[in-house]
Amino acid sequence: MGGMTEITGSTTDSAPARANGSVPAQTTDSVPVWEQRFRAPRVSLPDWAEDAPDRALFVSNATGTYELYAWDRASGDQRQVTDRPNGTTDGVLTPDGEAIWWFDDTDGDEFGVWMRQPFHGGGGEGAADVPAAPGLAPSYPAGLAIGRDGTAVIGRSTDEDGTTIHVVRPGSAPVEIYRHRESAGVGDLSHDGTLIALEHTEHGDAMHSALRVVRPDGTTVAELDDTKGGTEELGLTVLGFAPVAGDTRLLIGHQRRGRWEPMIWDPVAGTETDLAIDLPGDVGAEWYPDGSALLIAHGFEARSDLWRFEPGTDTAPVRVETPAGSVSGATARPDGTVEYLWSSAAQPPVVRSTTGAVVLDPPGAKAPESVPVEDVWVDGPGGRIHALVQRPATPAEGPFPTVFEIHGGPTWHDSDEFASGPAAWVDHGYAVVRVNYRGSTGYGRAWTDALKHRVGLIELEDIAAVRQWAVESGLADPEKLVLAGGSWGGYLTLLGLGTQPDDWALGLAAVPVGDYVTAYHDEMEALKAMDRTLLGGTPEEVPERFEASSPLTYVDAVKAPVYISAGVNDPRCPIRQVENYVDRLKDRGALHEVYRYDAGHGSLVVEERIKQVRLELDFARRHLG
Repeated sequence: MGGMTEITGSTTDSAPARANGSVPAQTTDSVPVWEQRFRAPRVSLPDWAEDAPDRALFVSNATGTYELYAWDRASGDQRQVTDRPNGTTDGVLTPDGEAIWWFDDTDGDEFGVWMRQPFHGGGGEGAADVPAAPGLAPSYPAGLAIGRDGTAVIGRSTDEDGTTIHVVRPGSAPVEIYRHRESAGVGDLSHDGTLIALEHTEHGDAMHSALRVVRPDGTTVAELDDTKGGTEELGLTVLGFAPVAGDTRLLIGHQRRGRWEPMIWDPVAGTETDLAIDLPGDVGAEWYPDGSALLIAHGFEARSDLWRFEPGTDTAPVRVETPAGSVSGATARPDGTVEYLWSSAAQPPVVRSTTGAVVLDPPGAKAPESVPVEDVWVDGPGGRIHALVQRPATPAEGPFPTVFEIHGGPTWHDSDEFASGPAAWVDHGYAVVRVNYRGSTGYGRAWTDALKHRVGLIELEDIAAVRQWAVESGLADPEKLVLAGGSWGGYLTLLGLGTQPDDWALGLAAVPVGDYVTAYHDEMEALKAMDRTLLGGTPEEVPERFEASSPLTYVDAVKAPVYISAGVNDPRCPIRQVENYVDRLKDRGALHEVYRYDAGHGSLVVEERIKQVRLELDFARRHLG
């Protein structure tokens, strides 16, 4: 019900070194505070079995690697479900709580198969795990839904086949019910298992999905497509079928009023029910377990909160009290209480209940606090830009060496939530600025969709505007500005170093795109579809756009020292295109360092994360001092 929630915290965080004369990071028992934040045990919001709510599944780094854990809430027993060198975070409980499905890839490459294990384990280490769908070859995952009779609907993606979706019944061979070259995925399975909701992009726009509801034999029941008939393409997303027997209502998200908000679609009756939820910003929702109400997740200007709403009544949404900050996951329990994962930039994450209790408190030392964020609004070329700023306590006044920590995505946003990486830089005397550039979510559909065709360049215009504010306001030392980020943020870092070479003193790019054309040809199929949407075609169809948006085009203009880290098994930002960029740096004798590690798109191993941040901090210390 609750879904597996991503553990908060950056995959790149910090290291014990003096930064430009600032005081060294505080230590306790000889372990720097910034390392303590990474090592502190964390847990995700527990997911629970729909028909056995005392059986739960969560993710934790308690062993030093993020793995899945089973929790019997009635007895209090917990056990580790998976134990792999590079970690495991993708897992689902069956509705009866009898089994756990988990995704088994190779060293973080995201290409693999679903495995199944009894909830209580057994049979010795690894012996309880069996392939959950032995007739299906390895693939990238594209959604999973499991029914009460043991039927599973499995989405797969491969370079050869595009997306395929299969119905797998116990003891029977998988049956393919869907196939298309464009990206698609499994949304949900109805309570009685007779309806399957799919998201698809057959129209070719990977940013705006359409919906289709089918029977288990693949026959279509109904379609909903907001990309047709209007001047702008709008997206739809599946939020979940009503959790009640015989109820065919499907909760979906739409963008018809310029933001994400929920409505109820009954694909059998052919009705759409608008929901009068008058809240600013984006609104998501999930059902309460009895189907009588919705738990509303509301995000606005980098914060989030929760509300209860009863469809079909005149009652306005009622606030579910949570502290100021960010709720990164929430679920309503059968008794009506709400459990949620909360944090702020200053306060580390905790799983709480509306009863006031801490729901799941991992043993061990707690993560040290950090400093709160300040909100800054800057006028930019496409509208007002929201940035989050953290300042070191010492010295009390700027200008500070400043890290522009650029978020990935691009359809994502930075929030007022706890992140060990930025906190580490603050510990070392740096100010940290995070920019929710055009392309970010949470500021309306137009803001998110604005980066099409001039990919990368638009985001950097917004970052440049905030950079100018940071210097003119006295926050940032213009001679000690660091452009940094991971994934899409790493891509923007390399692109910014080449297109704005006089603006940055240093670049730190984690799992980046350096050569956009090669990245397109090597990346996983779903990301190819996204790139075709963003740039308007393939590299062969729109070569000028790929050239304009590729960091490789501008590599000869780079002046600042560059540090790059990359996973050798990364399917999202593959290693070959990183090496192409690095080779060009080598050819011209540019100052750079490269760190390659044996994982995929980031690491789930705590000590590896610490090592990467230590290397970044040391690189900054050596080249900014």
